[in-house]
Amino acid sequence: MNSRSMLRAALGALALLPLIGAPLATPALAHHSFSMFDPSKPLKFEATVRNLQWTAPHAILWVDAPQVGSYAPGLWSLELPTSPANLAKMGWSRASVKAGDKVVVEINPIRDGRRSGQFKRGVIVATGQVLSIGAIPGAQPPK
Repeated sequence: MNSRSMLRAALGALALLPLIGAPLATPALAHHSFSMFDPSKPLKFEATVRNLQWTAPHAILWVDAPQVGSYAPGLWSLELPTSPANLAKMGWSRASVKAGDKVVVEINPIRDGRRSGQFKRGVIVATGQVLSIGAIPGAQPPK
């Protein structure tokens, strides 16, 4: 069997997969929902950066925070609402924040009560620099 025949056979087999119930791998056309986050209960608090996880599809900022409302002190996982490529266009980089930096964050908490959330507007670092994903009116740097 020559390479052209092998290619035809492979394409024919792929064409039959949907008919026998085998799914084809296709790229996702829609983005996942952010409905797990509660925009009606925004939180704003000071924290200390543990790590910025600069990965697709969304970067994650890990921060240690004291008691925040009814949440016990501890590690928070904060999802940025866009890709690292888009964040870079907004002025972010892997080095925008580093372990030990004091920050103020404003988030929409996750609905299930874990110490997790999605950024509502951005991060304010101790220098006063605002790393924004939107406007932060009256932004004040952490103490």
